[in-house]
Amino acid sequence: MDLKQFNKTTHTGLFISESEHVSYGKKYIARFQYNNKRFVKVLGYTKKNHLDDEKAYELLLKYKDSLSTPQSMVKASVKTTKPRVATNSAINKDCEAMKNILGEYNKYDQEALKESIQAFYDSEEMKPYQIELIKMQNFLESTNKKMIILFEGRDASGKGGAIRRITRYMNNKHYRVVALGKPNDTQRSQWFFQRYIEHFPTGGEVVLFDRSWYNRAMVEPIFGFCTPEEHEIFMEDVLNFEHDLVRQNIILIKLYFSVSKAEQLRRFERRMTDPLRQWKLSEVDLQAQDLWDDFSEKKYEMLKRTNSNPAPWYVVRSDDKHKARLEAVKIILNSVDYPNKNYSLDFSPNEDFNISVQKELARMRKQKDY
Repeated sequence: MDLKQFNKTTHTGLFISESEHVSYGKKYIARFQYNNKRFVKVLGYTKKNHLDDEKAYELLLKYKDSLSTPQSMVKASVKTTKPRVATNSAINKDCEAMKNILGEYNKYDQEALKESIQAFYDSEEMKPYQIELIKMQNFLESTNKKMIILFEGRDASGKGGAIRRITRYMNNKHYRVVALGKPNDTQRSQWFFQRYIEHFPTGGEVVLFDRSWYNRAMVEPIFGFCTPEEHEIFMEDVLNFEHDLVRQNIILIKLYFSVSKAEQLRRFERRMTDPLRQWKLSEVDLQAQDLWDDFSEKKYEMLKRTNSNPAPWYVVRSDDKHKARLEAVKIILNSVDYPNKNYSLDFSPNEDFNISVQKELARMRKQKDY
């Protein structure tokens, strides 16, 4: 949801869209702060829901009231519900149903089984948003628009898994995943951005960069792959480069997956012991924990100097892979106003996982655990 496309009303916290849908009319949203948290909620439409400013404001107040309901009242209301009494026959029936689903579950590692079941639930929660990604992709194709998504973050932060969930059901004719290796001698002699531009999208296409030109902001200076002068030139030039892309009507989304030091270590240790994941482990990975503070310093500088209104960073906490992937999908969907959007889904950011750059920098000034 692009909040720049909404105008204020005479009521505090109530906004109405500039554009008007043929069938639904103009859209009302509530946007306010409460208990130091930001809230954005779609209230309805002028035609579809027969709303005007007064009626929409009443809905806003009801929504605010629901946020201020004391937890004791919520618990009391739950207690008044008569619990379902489970009889022995009902329990046995449930057990038989679960055995039919799980099969000979005792043969398997119980933790692995729990993880697989959770993965199923996560997959089911993600599917409605993956349907929305298909709608978005169809809109980009029909309007000839271009989208670039950058996936940045430390090693083992979950970039690859997020890309796989995002593209899983998308039309592979209209998206590409780009993961560039080390530049060759010819590329090293070219303008730094040139080898990335070669992979930019055509009309109606989405290109997802698994690491991008921001290698020069973090990885390259730490491992000596560029000079301090080359690093500084990049930091000075990158915003102008990105602003030009946005002016050319390219939709640019910059995602930074922020993993904690403890979780990164846990994932590395799993890569060492799991034969299915050992291929992911590289020599660079083995140095990541030792160089944690160095990466933190470069991360801080990158987020501070390369965040801008036309090309903002979105920081995604990625210790919980599923929550991180869901937030990344919502960020992408909110960047495009495509038709037939399913507003019954929750597109609002989960502020426990979708972190503002300012909040991330403030935390990093105190501690460097992310």
